[in-house]
Amino acid sequence: MTYRLLVFDWDGTIIDSAATITECIRDASRELGLEVPDRSRASHVIGLGLHDAMRMAVPGLPAERYPEFVASYRKHFLERKDSMQLFDGMRELLDRLSRKHLLAIATGKSRRGLDRDLEFHNLGPLFAASRCADETNPKPHPAMLREIIEELAVRKDAALMIGDTSHDLEMARAAGVDALAVTYGAHPEESLRACDPLGCFSSVTQLEEWLRTNA
Repeated sequence: MTYRLLVFDWDGTIIDSAATITECIRDASRELGLEVPDRSRASHVIGLGLHDAMRMAVPGLPAERYPEFVASYRKHFLERKDSMQLFDGMRELLDRLSRKHLLAIATGKSRRGLDRDLEFHNLGPLFAASRCADETNPKPHPAMLREIIEELAVRKDAALMIGDTSHDLEMARAAGVDALAVTYGAHPEESLRACDPLGCFSSVTQLEEWLRTNA
């Protein structure tokens, strides 16, 4: 199968940020006097829309305090944002892929957050399209993928989703799009394999080898 469009998740797939996001969720919970979620629960919500993530990570938080939690989380995240780097080999992989494929991003980040990251890492020119959680229905709803496919005028059977969470894979399945999983991000391998991706890869090198042969 040859794929014209490769859609990447951002956090935990392109950039090594899952552990930082997890700790920022825990720090915000602690700062607001809430029950601090364990790392497994905090990391599970990575990639979801903001409200879905808070409902799962801090279920005791009333909706009227969501803005307070968001402000605390963002404070902790921005303090650490410059320490988060691309996974080894990812920049080179994206550069090579962009010469043959259309690349896009589907992320649970806000538009402001993604634009800031793309500028900081100088990756913006490589991507033909992107969708963020504050622009459309967030994962695992298929809207992000459907909108990207429509914008770029690509058939869904010529698109491939690449992500590190079950939310990415469930979104792809709902959109009728093939998917690959990377196991170096937020979700454990067993939960990713349960979503039946075409493959699971523990490194950028393994991902690149599969794409070279199959995409």
